[in-house]
Amino acid sequence: MCDFCIQHGQGKKWYLEAENYSQDLLSDVRRRDFIADFFSHREHLDGAARDLTRLSSAPRFVRRALSAARTRRMKKQHFGQVLPMEDVEQIFGFVNSVSRLPCICRETLLGREVGYCYGVSLGPGGQPFGDIFDGLDDSFFSGPDTSRLQEISKEEAIAAFAEHEKEGLCHTVWTFMTPFIGGVCNCDRSDCMAMKATVVHDVKVMFRAEYIAEVNRDLCTGCRSCMRLCQFGALAYSAADQKAVVDHTACYGCGICRSACPHDAMSLRPRAEVPVAASLW
Repeated sequence: MCDFCIQHGQGKKWYLEAENYSQDLLSDVRRRDFIADFFSHREHLDGAARDLTRLSSAPRFVRRALSAARTRRMKKQHFGQVLPMEDVEQIFGFVNSVSRLPCICRETLLGREVGYCYGVSLGPGGQPFGDIFDGLDDSFFSGPDTSRLQEISKEEAIAAFAEHEKEGLCHTVWTFMTPFIGGVCNCDRSDCMAMKATVVHDVKVMFRAEYIAEVNRDLCTGCRSCMRLCQFGALAYSAADQKAVVDHTACYGCGICRSACPHDAMSLRPRAEVPVAASLW
């Protein structure tokens, strides 16, 4: 299991522990300030993008040292983990409210808002972060896709995530000053700062999923549809066997490949059951 499962999940999946979504954690003044600052000041993402570009050209030993330091800091502040659709559904099953909100990564990198992020809360209804968001500048809520915070039902949220899978987006869950969990997002490595940092620049700001993908060779026809959606470059095609192949050292276990396969040849199994991937997070 990942570090957070041991530290914040009592040996179970940390993101399925209700106490990590609690209003008691959200009431902490420092955490509330952190959340407000995170959503109010996008310039920190601009700076992070520039830092990643500079880091990529630095000597290897410098990259390794700075990447490790950044990862340690992010684990305390805003860290995430990839998770498949069935775990997303479990989260939506026990939270009390879900709100769709603008993705600040897309706003920063693309200059427009898209509602790929979802705030979740155990609070008794209403917006996940309540008056924290009420105090933000109105410019944060200017996107056409997200007229302010859009409170939606759990059923609507699950349907939206199913559509995001068809777009090839990878589901992730995020802390706001660990261990408080406040958001479930939909990422890709072209527009998501966290995935770009983790996958492209090797600055780890998210764990891999608790699962790994595998191919049923009897069902796979070699159509390569799964390869089109994989954000991690973990799928290849064997010309000799005419089958898809999973690189378990690259797979993040998101399960998005399943939604692309017309023959149900893709599945997930626990990461711990695959020795080559069991210790890769």
